[in-house]
Amino acid sequence: MRSITGEQVAAFRMQRHHLLNSDGPTLASVCRDVGGIQAQVMSAAELSLWTRRRSTRREDVQAALWQRRELVKTTSMRMTLHLLPARDFQMYIAAMKASSMASVHRTLKRIGAGPRHVDTMIEVVMDALAGGPRTQQDLLARAKSGAARGMRVWLKYAWSAMRPAIVEGLICYGPPRGAHATFVRVDQWLPPQKAADPDDARVELARRFLTAFGPATHRDFSKWAGLNTSVTKPVFERLAGLVEPINVDGEQAFILRRDRDVLADAKIDRRPRLLPAFDTFLLAHATKHHLVDPRFYKRVYRNQGWLSPVVIVGGRIVAVWFLVQRAKTFTVDVRPFAGLDKRVRDGIHAEAEALAQFVGARCDVVFTENREP
Repeated sequence: MRSITGEQVAAFRMQRHHLLNSDGPTLASVCRDVGGIQAQVMSAAELSLWTRRRSTRREDVQAALWQRRELVKTTSMRMTLHLLPARDFQMYIAAMKASSMASVHRTLKRIGAGPRHVDTMIEVVMDALAGGPRTQQDLLARAKSGAARGMRVWLKYAWSAMRPAIVEGLICYGPPRGAHATFVRVDQWLPPQKAADPDDARVELARRFLTAFGPATHRDFSKWAGLNTSVTKPVFERLAGLVEPINVDGEQAFILRRDRDVLADAKIDRRPRLLPAFDTFLLAHATKHHLVDPRFYKRVYRNQGWLSPVVIVGGRIVAVWFLVQRAKTFTVDVRPFAGLDKRVRDGIHAEAEALAQFVGARCDVVFTENREP
């Protein structure tokens, strides 16, 4: 079994996440390469794309989503919102649907909704969207006006009305109207795609996971995707001909055979990088000791599933940071876990200068020592 150092692994993953260069391929290619961009907070998703493709502007992301429709915003891994390549939409839906729909049914059962109600919800939502994009509020109002009296009970719960059709891949997010999100029918919004076999889709999703986050185990894949290990273990068994085990600082993990030489040759880059809240680089593995010292874990992975924006150096988290708007300028408030040398501080200033181009205003840097977020 080949032995690889943690530093080589960090270098490989940073390379695969487009964190070593100042620019990258198209936005759709970036999303494809990293297995989707988490988009629970849209401003954080935009920053995740910017940090991997420095020429990106906010309007570029909007155009890719709502005009060219190269990206699609929908619920996917871990039942959270993601930006995905539109051409891969059916693969993601097929890979996640069984698990996500089972979760939906368990949740709806608590409010007394069964499979028949779920089918009716989907029908009502699809009918309401036949005329084009609708805000959630407008969609619910239209759905309630046309629903039978019994269904109005379930339509009180906005999440329950939308979620089944989203998980089935029948609707996705459409262009926002002011502060309000809209939904659209996939058959009206995206070009036709061939339906994917669920088992094959999960294998493909695991292959992409290893491409971006390898070396890894089926438990890591389970954590990242939100799939039970009873599902992910057989998936990794199907990958047996494509992967090989390696030793990473005494622990066994798997890498795609086609990537083993790239991994072995990977060289670490110690330039600081600013990653936003919920960045996908931080979300893949069952344990996080390779990213952050356990003493500082809760400063990054906070309560209610909140992930702080972080500064990474050589693949390790050395600080959290927060962007504070002050009149016409911004302040990048960096809160280090320990002392940062001049090279790292200068690198953070360079990152802030690049960030200023994205936000369209000067970004000053302050270092706030020994202060919890």
